[in-house]
Amino acid sequence: MNKRFVPDPLAGSGLLPKTPTAAVVTASYAPDFERCRLLCETLDRHVSGAAHHYILVEHRDVALFRQLQTNRRTVVDERDLLPRWLRAFDDPLSLFRRRVWLSLKTQPLRGWHVQQLRRIAISAHAREDVLVFCDSDIAFLRPFDCAAFWRDGKARLFRRDGVLADDVLADDGHDEHRIWSRNAGSALGIDPSRTSAHDYISTLIAWRRDTVLAMCDRIEKVHGRDWVEVIGSARQFSECMIYGRYVDDLLDGAGHFHGSQEFCRVHWTGEALSDDEFRRFVAGMAPEQVAIGMQSFIGTDIGRIRRLIGLAEA
Repeated sequence: MNKRFVPDPLAGSGLLPKTPTAAVVTASYAPDFERCRLLCETLDRHVSGAAHHYILVEHRDVALFRQLQTNRRTVVDERDLLPRWLRAFDDPLSLFRRRVWLSLKTQPLRGWHVQQLRRIAISAHAREDVLVFCDSDIAFLRPFDCAAFWRDGKARLFRRDGVLADDVLADDGHDEHRIWSRNAGSALGIDPSRTSAHDYISTLIAWRRDTVLAMCDRIEKVHGRDWVEVIGSARQFSECMIYGRYVDDLLDGAGHFHGSQEFCRVHWTGEALSDDEFRRFVAGMAPEQVAIGMQSFIGTDIGRIRRLIGLAEA
């Protein structure tokens, strides 16, 4: 088990420093490189209040992403974050087009699983008080101050109340989220009878670094195994659910305040938007929304996005 983790079970529940430090964290991979480049450009233009930007990638992608590195942006190799016993391979079942992470201690994991593990693991590498998570297919269009994520010594925990309640319609599209919530409770050692009705999943959210460390310590103490092994033993998990349930179910919300407004408007599914549809999508941003996300698997051309938000080709 990782002895860097703090032993105090209530760590992360006190007050933040009067002026906390913040870092933006992005987990990415080679096919999203140009999207990540766009994120970096718009982040540098519009975002204040962050001391650093960490980009977390697989070892073989480090050299590519180092093109984006600056004195305030660091590319972090997953080998410096995760146990060496979790190794990536080209997957023959996908005709070697996809990657799979294998070990004797976890289920076979895909890239989106391992990106979640990196987001948790960066807490033992970074030194900033607040970690702001931002996907690589996001572009900032308006000014944003990371101070929105803290007030009165507490950090903002994104939470959509009651959407996973048992009396909500079964076909509401949240069945997978309910599984992730139950698995989060299992990882944290919460009695299975204590289910949660809340959803904590969004993009452009923040965690307290000390709370993440205490969360990992809790998982290791409950199971007597490395937290990566515990979480990776179930292929259906969400890092946001694990953090949210740790804060609300085990800390009773201490050190945090809840917010349900989403700072980023995301086009999650469907077809790539036409130019007119894209413009209407941007025009439909709520007043508190400062960024847009075009899910990379939808296939929206990055050059079109650049043109439509007024940026020159890279």
